[in-house]
Formats: sequence, structure tokens, C-alpha cells
Amino acid sequence: MSAAVVDTNVLIVANGKNTHATGECQLACIRRLRVLREHGIVVLDEQDLIFDEYKNQHLKFSGQPGVGDAFFRHLHEKKHDAAKVELVTLTPIGNGNAQFREFPANRRLARFDRSDRKFVAAAKASVNNPKILNATDSDWEEFQTALQANGVIVDQLCPEHAKKQ
Repeated sequence: MSAAVVDTNVLIVANGKNTHATGECQLACIRRLRVLREHGIVVLDEQDLIFDEYKNQHLKFSGQPGVGDAFFRHLHEKKHDAAKVELVTLTPIGNGNAQFREFPANRRLARFDRSDRKFVAAAKASVNNPKILNATDSDWEEFQTALQANGVIVDQLCPEHAKKQ
């Protein structure tokens, strides 16, 4: 069974709204979310930092109208089902929720997007060795070598959109 940490942009692209992604990219996100929903484990944090970001990006608990919304609802319903969701503990460092003990101490990652660090920290805290799924965020591509050197694998669902413009 595969495990994944899902960047918010994957859900947004799957919904097909407010994105510059192509139809092919949207389809790739939809397919991956469906496979993950049926046969995978999603890694979330116990503090709800990831889930709250999903919620704050206008995803709907009703599960409508898009596939991203349906996946969000699925996570909400299965959050405490260990067969579907692994909840990990993140350890914040200092004030706020942008630095975590689980985030790799690597100078090459010092400029990594602070809002995405929770995804990396969750992947590192997981016992399931998850990949991080990304659709359109160029930071993942820019720091891919440093992330890989620290045991974090990023699965670029839409490589054509993941490059910095």
C-alpha cells in the first residue's frame, strides 16, 4: 500500500478551478487521488496544520463539486481510520507553525517555502515512507535534490507546471 503527503495544490488542480494547470495535469491529479483514496494511506498531522490549509483553500466538506472536494471530505471522514490516514506529530520550533524539528536541518533547504515545510516534516515523521505529491508548485522541483538527499521523495504529477517560470 502506498503512502503520500498531498500538497494542497493537487486538490485544487483536481477541482479544476483557480489554476493555470492543463486538462492533462488535472486528469493526472484526479487519477492519483482516486488511487490513493482506494489503495493508499494519506499522511496528515495531529495538529491539523495540513487539514486546515486544505480547508482554508476553499475545499468543501460537502464533497462537491470537484474531485479535490470529494478527497477532502474522504479525509475528513477517515481521519481516524489508520488504514486510510496516518496521523503524525509535528514538533514546532519557536513561534508559529513554519519550523519543525522533523524538517531536515540542511542549509540547502533554508530558503524552502515556509508554508510547505509542514508537508516535508510530516513525510519525515511518517513510518510509511510517503512520497509528497505535487502538481504546480515550483519549490518542490527547485529543492528536489536537497529533499532527496534527506530522504524525501517528491512525485511531480505535472512536471510541465512544476518548473519555475
